[in-house]
Amino acid sequence: MEYVSAVPVPQPRAEAATAPDAAGSRRTLAAGLLLGAAGATVVLLASGRTWAEGDAPVGGGALPLSADGQDVTGLPAALAIVGLAALVAVFAVRGNGRRLVAGLLALSGLGAALSAFLGASDSAALDEKAAQTSGDSAATITALSHTAWPYVTAAGGLLILLAGLLALRYGNRWPTMSGRYERDGTPRPRKAPRPLDPDRPEDLWKALDRGEDPTREA
Repeated sequence: MEYVSAVPVPQPRAEAATAPDAAGSRRTLAAGLLLGAAGATVVLLASGRTWAEGDAPVGGGALPLSADGQDVTGLPAALAIVGLAALVAVFAVRGNGRRLVAGLLALSGLGAALSAFLGASDSAALDEKAAQTSGDSAATITALSHTAWPYVTAAGGLLILLAGLLALRYGNRWPTMSGRYERDGTPRPRKAPRPLDPDRPEDLWKALDRGEDPTREA
């Protein structure tokens, strides 16, 4: 009868197993930062562009008017700023706090996108300008047309939403900004004092400051 000895099979190191997870966390972190920052920038820039144009009846003629995103609705820009603050705050909190902030980031992106999309066909801002220009409260804008900037703003809001969804899904693996500066409360070991050199006057003074007798032999 043959006896087969068991040969130990080498096991992979734990570090090698966790390396793909660390790489994946870095990728999702970079993607979340890029999406959030790019989305907020797009929203803030696009909401300042012309969203609608038209003519106001004035003195038997027509005066061209335009309205930018801030005239139509200031909500996308405000939510973009909230999203930027939430994006930074994601790295300052942990646990449930991080999930709450990530949810706020996602909601701010969703709100910015929806408000921009709804404002794409809005005419109230131009009607108000037409009434003020003509002096007739019943005046409305004519030859109304809209640009593509509301949809660009909505796209920026969707980028913020994606950043929030990434933070909700993978944020628990991301590092914390203040973690490296926190102490675990363990007292640091005190260094042993250097042996007293009687030939160095500064050592004698330091010993006196510590309440030691420099003339006493160790």
